Amino acid sequence: MNAIITLLAGLLFGLGLAFSEMTNPAVVIGFLDIFGNWNPSLIIVMASAIAVGMIGYFIKGKQLRPFLGSTWQVPTLRQIDSKLIIGSSLFGIGWGISGYCPGPGLTALVNNPNEGIYFVGALIIGSGLHYFQTKISHK
Repeated sequence: MNAIITLLAGLLFGLGLAFSEMTNPAVVIGFLDIFGNWNPSLIIVMASAIAVGMIGYFIKGKQLRPFLGSTWQVPTLRQIDSKLIIGSSLFGIGWGISGYCPGPGLTALVNNPNEGIYFVGALIIGSGLHYFQTKISHK
């Protein structure tokens, strides 16, 4: 059952990305280009995501445990540190340069394989470097 729910959630997420055109780097870059030819259409996508998140937190406040799980999986860190600032800055710079973030970037393997292969390759290499750096620093 968990696998089916995960598949359905992934399909819904993918459809949302495609419908909102977040899989199109030109639309994303147009949204991020506030001093140029700005395209504010992704504000609706962000507002929708925030609304869904708020509903989730509302449900969490009313339920002792999730419908399909034993415990709630909620981030507990509240500290803004250098790792958060550097990581979010690198994410934002990469998103602004390429027009892709990880979810829509994976769709580029099909929609635009000439660009997608570079993005996904860089994503894998960056994730691997972070993984090995974390392993080394925790020894």
